[in-house]
Amino acid sequence: MLAFWGFCIIAVLLFLVMTKRTSVLVALVGVPIIFGLLAGLGPDLGKHMLAGLKGVAPTGIMLTFAILYFSVMNDAGMFDPIIKGIVRFGGQDPVKITIGTALIAMVAHLDGSGASTFLVCIPAMLPIYDRLQIDRKVLACIAALGAGTMNVVPWGGPTLRAATSLHLEMKDLFNPVIPAFFAGLICVLGISYWLGKGEKKRLGNLPADVKVQIDAHLIDGDSGLKRPKLVWFNIILTIAAIVCLIKGILPLPAVFVVGLAIALIVNYPNVKIQQDRITAHGQAAILMISIIFAAGIFTGIMKGSGMIKDLAEALVSFIPHGIGGHLPVLTGITSMPASLLFDPDSYYFGVLPVLASAAEAFHVPGVEVARAAILGQMTTGFPVSPLTASTFLLIGLAGVDLGDHQKKTIPLAFLVTLVMVVVAVISGAIRL
Repeated sequence: MLAFWGFCIIAVLLFLVMTKRTSVLVALVGVPIIFGLLAGLGPDLGKHMLAGLKGVAPTGIMLTFAILYFSVMNDAGMFDPIIKGIVRFGGQDPVKITIGTALIAMVAHLDGSGASTFLVCIPAMLPIYDRLQIDRKVLACIAALGAGTMNVVPWGGPTLRAATSLHLEMKDLFNPVIPAFFAGLICVLGISYWLGKGEKKRLGNLPADVKVQIDAHLIDGDSGLKRPKLVWFNIILTIAAIVCLIKGILPLPAVFVVGLAIALIVNYPNVKIQQDRITAHGQAAILMISIIFAAGIFTGIMKGSGMIKDLAEALVSFIPHGIGGHLPVLTGITSMPASLLFDPDSYYFGVLPVLASAAEAFHVPGVEVARAAILGQMTTGFPVSPLTASTFLLIGLAGVDLGDHQKKTIPLAFLVTLVMVVVAVISGAIRL
């Protein structure tokens, strides 16, 4: 009977979120409580919710301070010389320009925000693409691939959701896919080279008198907040934070708490400016953290009540035994196309727990399904999905049609995911 109520919760959640009948937060909290009461779980609901909130607390803390940290780094101008150097490296060679575009998208996406990535990358590169008559669809495609692959980082939305949904330690989820992650980035650079070669062939030899003007103000922002003399300090601090995160030198929730405190005191010793920076970026942090803790209510009720377990057992009964052991690979292969059907909240909080539990019934660790999922679902898939606002921001800034963008980018995004899945299998992150 619990399987029935679990199915009802997931079905109603997906319906409400995908049709935008309610906000994600309301759906994640309200739906499991209502059906939990109908299922007769009233006396235990509070206990399940508290357990769920405790389970997501470390992830929520890390996410909050990661958003604030990278936003402060952007304010201080840490990315400016890197991006300007990449643009100058491109010159007027279409091949170098396309590779430079990918590198800018990767660097800009260190903050995990698709919107900020495209606001940095597209305006910086668009005048150069237009001046050299390089196809704008190539610009949109490369920016999408760079940002999408970088979205696998531990503080990216999909990876955080996967860890939250299954109550996983970030090092257990992310560290094993590092080889696949870097393979994906290399694949994106290879695709960028290939696209650049194609454009160079299409355009032929450029006139000798063509001069590309590089805008010195590549990144919007308050120049009074820039700290160019502290760029190397900020870069070293960021590298140290990422190393601590991956190596587990500090408890994961503490890494960006400490990093933010250091970044603020060094870059902005003035207390008022410190408070202004936190206030300026607090909205983005609160928006995401509210969803994470709402998801704690959802997963707490679903797991604590046994609904996920019963639902998985019901699903297992329909899966041929020969296929069940391959669920991680199947999840990885379908993860990128799934971005066109499921928004990240629906997939990671509704679909992933069921897939992971079903895999465990076949003696396959559920964490492998989560690793496979983040190789495509709203990572490589988010900048082509009509379910994300960032996609429309990207095509709007680049001035390309959604259909044209999807036609060009989806096959290449799927290729990047397949490369990462293959490397994940070879490296042992997921089993074949």
